[in-house]
Amino acid sequence: MSGRIVVGYTATDAGADAVALGARLAAAMDVPLDLVLVLPAEDRSVITPPDAGYDRYLVTQAETWLAEAAASIPDAVTHASHVRFGDSFAEGLIAAAHELSASHIVVGAANGGLRGRHRLGTVANELLHSSDVPVVLAPEGSRRLEATTVTRVTAAIGTRPGASALLDESVALATATGAELRLLSLVSVDLPVGVDTGVIRIAGAAHADDVLGKALDTLPEGIEADVVVARGDSIEDAVSHLSWEPGELAVVGSSRLARRRRLFLGSTAAKMLHELPVPMVVVPRTRGKKGAR
Repeated sequence: MSGRIVVGYTATDAGADAVALGARLAAAMDVPLDLVLVLPAEDRSVITPPDAGYDRYLVTQAETWLAEAAASIPDAVTHASHVRFGDSFAEGLIAAAHELSASHIVVGAANGGLRGRHRLGTVANELLHSSDVPVVLAPEGSRRLEATTVTRVTAAIGTRPGASALLDESVALATATGAELRLLSLVSVDLPVGVDTGVIRIAGAAHADDVLGKALDTLPEGIEADVVVARGDSIEDAVSHLSWEPGELAVVGSSRLARRRRLFLGSTAAKMLHELPVPMVVVPRTRGKKGAR
């Protein structure tokens, strides 16, 4: 997996979390890191006309924040900082990712989330409904995590076999970082109230085994993976009882409601976010093996 890691930076704790995770990914994948701070486009203001002096002040302040953030990046990670303008932060980030040929966009959770958990803010929500580049969500507290590499990549396999974009991304990440690969099925949990759970759980477990088996069969030669079927009364319950390593990444696919080559966070992934203590990578559903968009 080639490319660069783009971090959407803001001068907040969430921004620091994104920088820490971005640096860890860049180091593990041996790729450059780009810190990007997006300022409002000049034509966005309808109250006051553009003022050149004020614009220079904003850019200077943004460059100061970026320099402070860059100081936390390990010397071994090649990095650069960029100030960009956009109609929205998410739009500016996506444009920067295209310009820099980035493989991933990293953003932090909104301020105020529980430590080690995700709480999506405006930028993350917009990215998760528009990006054609995989988005990596940094849980609150990532800046304090002692993990310095990626130890395991967990692919959350959905209810249907053949999730090629998700598997391709997971294999590429595991290969690029030297991490272990784990295939996870959640299909036997989160059942409707009032159903015969015994019968459905047996059928669900059999279906999970079938989906995981077909996923294993599609892995490239030489790639091995552990498999696990989650158990619980709900997605949140199942995720909270799984083992998660400090250096782990969870990879989920975009909802089938997404437009072609775009992201859309599905209901299962959204439920996982509530309890997931590790970064989540959300992959566009038509992303190809070589990262084509």
